[in-house]
Amino acid sequence: MPSLKAIRNRIASVKSTQKITRAMKMVAAARLRRAQEAVVAARPYAKHMAGVVHDLVVRMTEDAASGDARHPLLAPRGGVKGGKLRLLLITSDRGLAGGYNSNLSRFAERLIVEEKPNFASIEMVIVGRKGKEYFARRKRAPIHKEYPGVAGDSALARAREIGAELSADFFAGNVDQVWVLYNEFKSAISQIPSSLKLLPLAATKADKIEAGPRSLVDFVYEPSRADVLETLLPLYLDVQLYQVMLEAVASEFGAKMSAMDSATKNAKEMISSLTLVFNRARQAAITKELMEIVGGAEALKG
Repeated sequence: MPSLKAIRNRIASVKSTQKITRAMKMVAAARLRRAQEAVVAARPYAKHMAGVVHDLVVRMTEDAASGDARHPLLAPRGGVKGGKLRLLLITSDRGLAGGYNSNLSRFAERLIVEEKPNFASIEMVIVGRKGKEYFARRKRAPIHKEYPGVAGDSALARAREIGAELSADFFAGNVDQVWVLYNEFKSAISQIPSSLKLLPLAATKADKIEAGPRSLVDFVYEPSRADVLETLLPLYLDVQLYQVMLEAVASEFGAKMSAMDSATKNAKEMISSLTLVFNRARQAAITKELMEIVGGAEALKG
């Protein structure tokens, strides 16, 4: 049995850890509230943007007089056993978030294995240090580029940066399809690994971001529908990326809050268990000393 001093030091160490996990839980809860508000605020804009693009693409397709309705970002490319697939994986820079990073990385790994027969090559763009470390060890697919983890205040700038680079590579023919892999935020205790096809853009009602109903009003576009589409599609791509990153940020803080809450509860249980062991050891030591005293007294009488 460990000595009383060792048990006492162990209890003090666990109490210190409990203070840290409780503080981290409070910080994650405060950040989660702001991140959740940002996600909820961005969803209506993303939904209506998808509806506008869908309506515009449908009208241009139906109206033969409007000219070629196929914007390069809408043109389907890559088929079965052909084309280059790029996976954009959004993880975090830091751990202590439960299964947030590991679940998403395993989801991406399974997707790579499943899709390898369908594409000529698969490469990855990774946001966050944890995803980079996971796939650098396993080498499931080459890493094309790496980015630091994203935060709420940097999500929009990072979405524009990545969106511009993905569009440029898509136009140049360096990639045929782009999918983004992220944790979809459901609640503080539920984050679901999800995938979304980014390029080529599919402005349909079946998109991950649900499009609204088609308007029955026939609008007059100035200067033309094609010019409006030329401006809207890159913006639509940025909005999709921005929404995905907000979902990822909220999911990360939700996972951190849950993980730190569990760690705090486990520390409390460990302290109770160690305290019980300490009391038993102290009682045993006291009993031993009493027996030694009684034994010594009996020896003196004899």
